[in-house]
Parts: sequence; C-alpha cells; structure tokens
Amino acid sequence: MATAHKHPNYLAILTVVELAVIFMPLGKVTIGVLLCALALGKATLVAMYFMHLRFETRTLGLVAVTPLVIATLLVFVLLPDGFAVVHQTADKKAAVTEPAKH
Repeated sequence: MATAHKHPNYLAILTVVELAVIFMPLGKVTIGVLLCALALGKATLVAMYFMHLRFETRTLGLVAVTPLVIATLLVFVLLPDGFAVVHQTADKKAAVTEPAKH
C-alpha cells in the first residue's frame, strides 16, 4: 500500500516572492542574485517533493546532487576567462578610439 505524501504549495508562494523581488528598488546584481537563489530553492523543493527524493535513499539523493555540484564548479572555473575576455575587448576598443599622437 502506497502512502500519500502531502505536497506543499511552495511553487506559487516562491513565484510571488520572485515577482516582488523584480519590482524592488534594488540594484540589478542584487536582484539577479536573489532570483538565482530563489530559483535554486525552487529546484531543490521540486526535486525533494515532486521527484520524491526526500523519501528515497541517501544514495539516490547524492546521485541527483552531484551534477549540480559539478555545474557550479564549472561555472566558477570558467568565470575568470569570461572576465579576461571583457577586459581584452575593452582594451582593444580603447586603443581603436584613442587618436594617434604625432
């Protein structure tokens, strides 16, 4: 006999919070960080309740979390390269727009 699990209405609540964050008088970076954190929270809750990982064994939970950890590490490893490209592009634009001194 399968047991029924109670599903909280967290998606609607977090969506309302996300909409409120968008219209808050905060900086774009702060809003972006808050929205990313809320999205991560929503994804975690969906995995826990909709995918029923909360009620599974610990090993299955680790299998689900491992790609998230790898993706996060990949972002932080590649982030310095992205900043370097921006700086190189800005330096080249400055050299092109700078008048030649004779």
